[in-house]
Amino acid sequence: MKYEIFLNLVRWTRRQVEIVSLVILGIAVASVWALAELTDEVVEGSTRNLDRDILLLLRTPGNLSDPIGPWWFEEMGRDITALGGVAVLMLTTLVVSIFFLLLRRWTSALYILATIASGVLISSGAKDFFDRPRPDLVPHDAIVHTASFPSGHSMMAAIVYLSLGVLIARVQPRFGLKLYVMSVAIMLTLLVGISRIYMGVHWPTDVAAGWLAGGAWAMICLIVARMLARRGYI
Repeated sequence: MKYEIFLNLVRWTRRQVEIVSLVILGIAVASVWALAELTDEVVEGSTRNLDRDILLLLRTPGNLSDPIGPWWFEEMGRDITALGGVAVLMLTTLVVSIFFLLLRRWTSALYILATIASGVLISSGAKDFFDRPRPDLVPHDAIVHTASFPSGHSMMAAIVYLSLGVLIARVQPRFGLKLYVMSVAIMLTLLVGISRIYMGVHWPTDVAAGWLAGGAWAMICLIVARMLARRGYI
């Protein structure tokens, strides 16, 4: 009797693993589809008015050089946007990679580096391919030197924070801790993207595309990670 209960438990667990994998795959496919639809609309110019209206909504009427909110709110926007910058993301990746290396989990560290490095290549390639100009309606509150679509900060924040969040959440014993870690990862991703619009350096559709592309890539890499984990590599 106890043996049968154990077997039933094993079968149920396996079914749950497959269900979770299918859900993750579904999210990845939906993200890619939404990204393709959004990209098509952007290329056709259908989102021009929406981009313009949202960007102007975040500026003081009569003074487009001044983002809405007091001076300290503007300073917070600069601080938050830095969370998606190259220096912060590289440092975060390095710290977490060293953490897994100290745990002698070499494959996990390699997985992190490969996921993020490939994300950088995809982001850079997409920017060069679409070559969309930066917003010219308002002054930029941050230095920019690349194309606008998709938002590199938004995309890389999604890839880095979501990927690291998943790996960290996996080693947490309680569901509440897992939920907290993933909530923080999602919150950081959203804040970075919003800050890019607030700073006037990206159109809203740039940020949306960055979120979708980064989220899709993070989900795809997560599927690979789950496959590796089931084989005991991660």
